Amino acid sequence: MRIEEVQSTTKKQRIATHTHIKGLGLDPNGVALPMAAGFVGQVAAREAAGLVVDMIRQKKMAGRALLLAGPPSTGKTALALGISQELGTKVPFCPMVGSEVYSSEVKKTEVLMENFRRAIGLRIKENKEVYEGEVTELSPEETESTNGGYGKSIGHVIVGLKTVKGTKQLKLDPTIYDALIKEKVAVGDVIYIEANSGAVKRVGRSDSFATEFDLEAEEYVPLPKGEVHKKKEIVQDVTLHDLDAANARPQGGQDILSLMGQMMKPRKTEITDKLRQEINKVVNRYIDEGVAELVPGVLFIDEVHMLDMECFSYLNRALESAISPIVIFATNRGICNVRGTDMTSPHGVPVDLLDRLVIIRTEIYGPTEMIQILAIRAQVEELVIDEESLAYLGEIGQEASLRHVMQLLSPASIVARMSGRDKICKADIEEVNTLYLDAKSSARLLQEQQERYIS
Repeated sequence: MRIEEVQSTTKKQRIATHTHIKGLGLDPNGVALPMAAGFVGQVAAREAAGLVVDMIRQKKMAGRALLLAGPPSTGKTALALGISQELGTKVPFCPMVGSEVYSSEVKKTEVLMENFRRAIGLRIKENKEVYEGEVTELSPEETESTNGGYGKSIGHVIVGLKTVKGTKQLKLDPTIYDALIKEKVAVGDVIYIEANSGAVKRVGRSDSFATEFDLEAEEYVPLPKGEVHKKKEIVQDVTLHDLDAANARPQGGQDILSLMGQMMKPRKTEITDKLRQEINKVVNRYIDEGVAELVPGVLFIDEVHMLDMECFSYLNRALESAISPIVIFATNRGICNVRGTDMTSPHGVPVDLLDRLVIIRTEIYGPTEMIQILAIRAQVEELVIDEESLAYLGEIGQEASLRHVMQLLSPASIVARMSGRDKICKADIEEVNTLYLDAKSSARLLQEQQERYIS
C-alpha cells in the first residue's frame, strides 16, 4: 500500500538577498542589539535609522531626505529595508534604482514624480450602509431575453446572507451578479455589498469551512457579528499614484471604435500636472473634512549617483512641495563627477542637494561580523555548515567581499550533497572557491594576462 504526503499549497517564500532582514534590531530604548532581526554590526547606522523611523511615525520627517553612504556590501539596502519592515505594511515603501529614470517613453522627471506619488499614501475612512454576511445561497434567476432570439438573460439574483444574529435573503440587480462573478464569490464566502453603489467585496472564506481539504490556500474569516444590514466604517489605503492612474485612464465607451482606440494607445501614458493638481485639491478637501488622512511613506532611491543634474534640481523642488514623502538615497561612490557634467562632488550628488540631506555612514564588516552574517544566511537557506567552514568563508570574505562568499554557500551545499553529505565542510568550500573567481581576483588575472585579451 502506498501512502504519500500531500505537500501544502502555501507558497514557499523565494529566498532573496535580504530575506533575513526582519527589522532594525533595536531594543525599546532605540539602542542597537549586537545581533538581532537579521542585522549584525552597523550599530551607529541602525540607531540613526531607528530615530528616522520614530520621526516618520510622528509625521515629523515628511519632505526631508536621508543619504546612506558607505563602501559596497556594507548593508545600505538592508538598512532601507529594515526601515520599511519597522514601519509596517500600512506605510507605503517605494524602492527604485537611479538608472530607472532613463526611459525612451517617459521623461526622467515624470518617472521621479510617479515614484514620489507611489510613496505617499491616503487612508480614507467612510461610513457606508452595507449588507454583510456569509453567503448561504447564490442563485441567478433567468428570464427571456428582451433583445429577441433564443438566449436567456439574468433577470435578478437571489443571495442569502447569514451573520451571528440572523439571516436575510436579498434580490439583487443583474449588474451586482456580474460583480459577484468578478470577485469569484461562492457559497460559504464572507462578503459585503454596499447598499448605495452595489459594489461587492469578498472578505474571505467563512472559518466554519476551515476543515475542508483545500490545503491552507484560503484566508479564513469569522462569521460577521450584528445584523446583515448595518452601517460600517470602511478603511481604504491607496497611494496618490493609484488615484492619478485611475483618473488618467481613458474611460471610453464599449463600441468597437472606442475599444480599438484604447488598444492603439501606448501602454505608458504621462499623467499631466493639471490632473495631479486637481487630485491634490480633492485630497486636501478630504483631509480638511476629516474623511481622509495623509500617510507620508518612504521613497528609496538606490545608486543615486546615476541621476543627472536635471533630476537633482527636480528633487530639490519636489522635496519642498506640501505633499512629499521621506526620501532615502543610497550610494557607494566617494568623490566623483555628477553624471553628465565635469563637476566633482562628494558621492556624485550636487552640494546644494547634499545640504538638505542627513547622512548615515555604513562601516566595512570585520571577520567576526562576516561569520555571523554567513551563519544567519545559512540558516535562512536551510543549509547545515560547520564552524571551520564558516571561519574559512570569513577569511575569503576579508580578501574578496561579503557578497562573493554569500554566493559560495549554495554551490558548496550542492557539492556536499554530491559527496553524499548534508553538512558543508571546508573541502566543499575550497572546491567551490577554485571554480568561481571574485571581482578582485579576476581584475588581477586581467592585469597579468593583458596581452591575451582584446582591449
